[in-house]
Amino acid sequence: MSLSNEKGVRMRATVSEFGPILLSKILGLNDTQEGVVSMIFKYCDDNKMALLDLKDFTKTLQYISDEGKKEIEKSYGKISTTSTGTILRKVIELQQQGADVFFGEPSFEVDDLMRIGSDGRGIISVLRVTDMQSKPKLFSTFMLSLLAELYATLPEEGDMEKPKLVLFIDEAHLVFQEATSALLQQIETVIKLIRSKGVGIFFCTQNPQDIPASVLAQLGLKVQHALRAFTAADRKTIKQAAENYPETTYYKTEDLLTQLGIGEAFVTLLNEKGIPTPLVHTMLLAPKSRMDILTDSEMDNLIGSSKLVKKYAETEDSESAYEILNAKMEEAAKKTEEAEKEKEEAKPSGRKEKSTVEKVLDNSVTRQIGRTAANVITRSLLGALGLGGRSSSKSKKSSWF
Repeated sequence: MSLSNEKGVRMRATVSEFGPILLSKILGLNDTQEGVVSMIFKYCDDNKMALLDLKDFTKTLQYISDEGKKEIEKSYGKISTTSTGTILRKVIELQQQGADVFFGEPSFEVDDLMRIGSDGRGIISVLRVTDMQSKPKLFSTFMLSLLAELYATLPEEGDMEKPKLVLFIDEAHLVFQEATSALLQQIETVIKLIRSKGVGIFFCTQNPQDIPASVLAQLGLKVQHALRAFTAADRKTIKQAAENYPETTYYKTEDLLTQLGIGEAFVTLLNEKGIPTPLVHTMLLAPKSRMDILTDSEMDNLIGSSKLVKKYAETEDSESAYEILNAKMEEAAKKTEEAEKEKEEAKPSGRKEKSTVEKVLDNSVTRQIGRTAANVITRSLLGALGLGGRSSSKSKKSSWF
């Protein structure tokens, strides 16, 4: 499975499936901006416009900031162009990490993670994240959407003997690396509640400090391999890691953490009564499998025989907000053009073209010169007839010509 254009099952989700709250948390928006996003979803719902990919969301955002601003403010209240501009920049930032490939149709169905093979055993699905190291926000976005959908769709199971689905999240620091405080809170909430749905989660990382303390506190099983101390910061990290385990007088946990060899680990878990077991220094049995990556030919054989690859291979581009708003804007532009054309045609057609002399006489400068000359002539005539003109404001005496 892949979140990008790598070989394998393409995993996608629609913007509508995320919803305004989750999308706002991923974009790191404040309360005002989150309100604008909620208004966009409401507007699209009311007008039956699907938000499938980021192209739809961006087009709607641009529409309510420009052509549709009056329509939006009339029905939903005023919106700030500053807020819409900030949201647009956040979306572009997410797009720079490859989110355009992730958002769209067909969206991935979580039931496909719980398939049973012909031999009655479960099927292991591997999500390749070899190109995700430089795109932590996209990986974090995917994981949160997957956990949220699992929680929303799976029925309550209570305390199951065995989980119906187990997720091993390798390079777990990528989930939390660029997550906002609101996003971390959302992840913590889902992890707390998803166990009742029959889902188990393992976080795999080199350092336990990569996982937030609030999430780490929810994990019942801990397997800690050796930690190495090369700097003062490393020693501080080891001390904190040792304090995360049940207190013991048998081991000097802080010292032993740096002395564990290959195949050795500290282990603690919850017993049948939910009580943490004492910390145990144990040897682990090596996996009885090939410790290597798949070759290109093996990858091609797996992909070629997979039904899921064919199911999600083709990208769908259904009519959605982008197409609907484009059509709406084109129609409005056409009506405006027709109205201007009708206005032009309604003008009198038999009017005679003005001559050059008429154009000169109609000129405002020419008219002003004419008025000035007329005033001078009038004053001259009044003087010749022996009639007084206006008195000067300074001398208060009549002017005579």
